[in-house]
This record gives sequence, C-alpha cells and structure tokens, in this order.
Amino acid sequence: MNPADPDSSIPLASASEPHSAPRPAAAASRWLVAAIAVVLAAAGLLGWLDARRDANALRTDLAQRLASTDAALALAKSREADLSNDLRDAQAKLTLLETRVGESQSQQAALETLYRDLAPSRDELAFTEIEQVLVLATQQLALAGNVQAALAALQLADAKLARMDRAQLGPLRRSLARDMDELKAVPYVDVAGISAKLEQAISAIDVLPLAKDQRLQATTPALPPANDPPWLRFLRESWADIKSLVRIEVSDRPAAPLVSPSEVYFLRENLRLRLLAARLALLSHDEKSFKSDLDAANGWVLTYFDPQSKPVQALSSTFKQMAATPMPAAMPDLSRSLELVRTVRMTRVDTPASAPPPPMPRGK
Repeated sequence: MNPADPDSSIPLASASEPHSAPRPAAAASRWLVAAIAVVLAAAGLLGWLDARRDANALRTDLAQRLASTDAALALAKSREADLSNDLRDAQAKLTLLETRVGESQSQQAALETLYRDLAPSRDELAFTEIEQVLVLATQQLALAGNVQAALAALQLADAKLARMDRAQLGPLRRSLARDMDELKAVPYVDVAGISAKLEQAISAIDVLPLAKDQRLQATTPALPPANDPPWLRFLRESWADIKSLVRIEVSDRPAAPLVSPSEVYFLRENLRLRLLAARLALLSHDEKSFKSDLDAANGWVLTYFDPQSKPVQALSSTFKQMAATPMPAAMPDLSRSLELVRTVRMTRVDTPASAPPPPMPRGK
C-alpha cells in the first residue's frame, strides 16, 4: 500500500482507532481482578487464622477432657480396687457367718432333742400351772378374802382349759364355772377403802375434844352507853367482875364422866386398839367382831368425847356407816375343783392322735 495514496490513508487511520480505544478498560479490569484477588487472599488468610485458632482451642479442650477422663479412670480403678477388697472381706465374713449358723443349727437341734427327752409334755405343764393358780386362789380366799383375785385366777384357769379343747375336761370346767358363779354372788366389800377410813379415824383420836372439857358458850355483855358518867361505868364494870366469879350452867345432857389426865392417855390408846382390832376383823372378814369393835368404839366416842364437836360427830357417823357394811358369811370352797385338777393331772390326759404335735420352742 502506498502511503502517498490518499485512498490508502483512510483505512490506516480507521484501523488504528479500534486498537487505542480498549486500553483503559483493560487496565481497569486488571486492577479489579488484582483487588479481588487481594481480598480473596485476605479472606482466605483470615479464615485460615480463624480455623487455626479454633483447632488450637479444640485441641486444648480435648487435652483437658482427656486429662479429666484419665483422672476419673484412675479414681474409678482405685474405687474398684477398694470395692474388690471390701467384697473379699464380706465374702470371708459371710463364710464365717455361715459356719457359725451351721454350728448354731446343730446346737439347736441337739437342744431340741434334749428338751424332748427331758421336758414334760405340754399338757402336764398346763395342768401344773392350773393347779398352782387354784392353790393361789384358795389362799387368797382363806387368808385375805380377796374375791376379785380368786375370780381372776379361776378365769385364767378356765381360759387355759378352753385352749386345750379336750372332751375329758368337761367336768373340771363345769366345776370351775360353778365356783366362778359363787364368787360373783359374794357381796363386794371395799376392804381398802374401809381400811383407809379406819386409819384416818385412828389418826384423829389424839385431837378429839373430851366431854369433861365442854363448856357453854359465854354470853357477850352488852356494851355500856358511851355518854355514861365515869362513876356509873365503874360500878357497872365492878358488878360484871363480881358476877364472873360465880357461873351457873344449865344443861339438859347427862354429866360428862370425869377422866383424870393420866386416864386420858389410856382412853385414847384403848380406842386406838379397838379400831386396830376392827381392821383385823375386816381383813379376816369376821363380820361379828368387826361390828362389835365399831359399836364399842362409837360408844366410847359418844361417852367420853364432846358429842357437840363436829370431828366427834363425823367420826361417829363414819363408824355407823362402816358397821352397816354387809360382809359375806362364808367364802366359797374351791377344794372340789382343786381335787379334780389333781386327779386329771395324775391320769395325764394324752394328746389325741389327730391333733398336731406341739411346736418345740426355738432357741435364741
């Protein structure tokens, strides 16, 4: 192409224009790519640093957990060793205990065999207890007249016979029932209460006023008027003193017996002895002697002591009330039931074949 040719210069100029126009855009794109690369590199570096920090933290936490796990494992192994030692000790103790239990069982069996050979039968023991109970009831009736204790003893004996449940014991149970009915028919006597009243009466003897010391109540003179002259008041007081020298008492009661001071002591002691005798008669259920002693004591109290005194009146009323207490004439006789028990014990009623053998007592 010729540069001088005007036609050829036009295409050259037009050809150079497209090469010069895209140069700024290419530079900008290169800078943009570089910036993006730098940002990406920085982001990657930050992510790598963060991941490294997390990995280090995770590694540290894992190491701590592994250390605590190792410590717990060591502690568990130590406890397991201790438990193994305790288990061995427990097994040894259990073996020793089983050995002792075996020895105890063998000794118990030997004692049961010895008991069966030497001990009497249960029936014989029951009849022995019933006989002792009836003997005690008989003594209570004969010595102290204690009806309630005798009745309780008979009820206990009947309960023992009821638990034995033998047809051969029918007559004995009927005899006990008859004796219990007789004891229930005996009138109740409050021996303890009456004895306490007698004790109070004995304590009150020393303070009872005597009849010879009884005096009529002196009349209170009227007060003189306040406006009397002195000479009249003097005469009135002198006349009162003269009248007090002589005193006349009028009484509708018989004269009290005179008792010297030395006889007062014996009077009170004899009265005390009478009340003690009444208490002895009460304990022995001697109604005749009891009422006789109380009547005599009441007569002495009303004769030698002041009947107008309230303590004397109360004591006399107590004597009359106690003397009116009914007492049984005679106590029931329990000898028939006692003889039947002894007869049954001697015959030793055997245990029926259908009844199971009595259980042997276990050793402790």
